[in-house]
Amino acid sequence: MLAERDSLFRRLTELRSEHRDLDTVIARLEDSRHDQLQLQRLKKRKLKLKDEISWLESRLVPDIIA
Repeated sequence: MLAERDSLFRRLTELRSEHRDLDTVIARLEDSRHDQLQLQRLKKRKLKLKDEISWLESRLVPDIIA
């Protein structure tokens, strides 16, 4: 159980890092007004990462009984 939790934390860290990197790349592409198709693909990837990050965070937060 602990190893699985560590694995999820590592994956979460990797996804957050990739998400931040995509911010930088997307900003550069938007400024240069180049390849719009590539820009669209990067934005979709960023949204997919955001969904994965949210899912992992929900798995790592313990359920609280109100």
